[in-house]
Amino acid sequence: MFTTLLPRPTTDSIPDDLFAAIEQLKKELNAIVLAHYYQDSDIQDIADYLGDSLGLAQQAATTNADVIVFAGVHFMAETAKILNPDKLVLLPDLEAGCSLADSCPPEAFAAFKAQYPDHIVVSYINCSAEIKAMSDIICTSSNAVKIVNQIPAEQPIIFAPDRNLGRYVMEQTGRDLVLWQGSCIVHETFSEKKLIELKIEHPKAEIIAHPECEPPVLRHADYIGSTTALLHYSQKSAADTFIVVTEPGIVHQMQKAAPNKRFIPAPGTNNCACNECPHMRLNTLEKLYLAMKNRQPEITMAEEIRVAALKPIQRMLEMSI
Repeated sequence: MFTTLLPRPTTDSIPDDLFAAIEQLKKELNAIVLAHYYQDSDIQDIADYLGDSLGLAQQAATTNADVIVFAGVHFMAETAKILNPDKLVLLPDLEAGCSLADSCPPEAFAAFKAQYPDHIVVSYINCSAEIKAMSDIICTSSNAVKIVNQIPAEQPIIFAPDRNLGRYVMEQTGRDLVLWQGSCIVHETFSEKKLIELKIEHPKAEIIAHPECEPPVLRHADYIGSTTALLHYSQKSAADTFIVVTEPGIVHQMQKAAPNKRFIPAPGTNNCACNECPHMRLNTLEKLYLAMKNRQPEITMAEEIRVAALKPIQRMLEMSI
């Protein structure tokens, strides 16, 4: 599904001032840089739009740019291409995948879906284009509850691929969903024991968590929400210290928005930086520059997959208004 059009240039072609060089390329290409909150801080600062999956999809659907440079992971860039078949969509590093998307192979999911012929499929946007093409509605962590609440109560639902977000949606809506058993390696690494220890160390801190986390972790949260929701909550809350239970890239924006507050990334199960998404962090400012300079790597896909995947994304956008 991904195509590298040209061989990569050497690092000798990297300019000293990457920020200025990228800004110049934006003008030359009529390009927009879309970046997820989990990217490195330099990429966040160069982005034209920074957001979570819902905001990024909405931005991709409305941009007038000729070139979309997606600083995120491949399912996000795929979504931009699904919405913009005639635009050039670039991903700085083709290896920037997603453990959650990988946990739902299309062939296995097709067989799973066939077991529930009367169910509609609501899929979390963190999935491949092939899974989107097999879905009826796409959702994000920002709108999953809202989407499910709009589906008639008598209509049975398969929810894929994240079991933890699915459980959270079940709790919030009272619906009985059939869950595909996928998960995110980042959000599964958070340690309940270490979270409790950190809370004891900072008793006045509020714990804010993403719904992709495991239930034992979520039960300690003062607030649960999407990445954007966590950012907004941390600005509005009267608390001055927060334990942030999601990928720590968001802390950069939290600190910029509320410089007088303290944000502590929640610890993982060991002493490594396992709560950083290894796929998101493959993108760098240098790779972003090279992608723009060389107009590659480009995201491509079969047209029949794109057309089939477009319908559930459009339904999501319509239901999110």
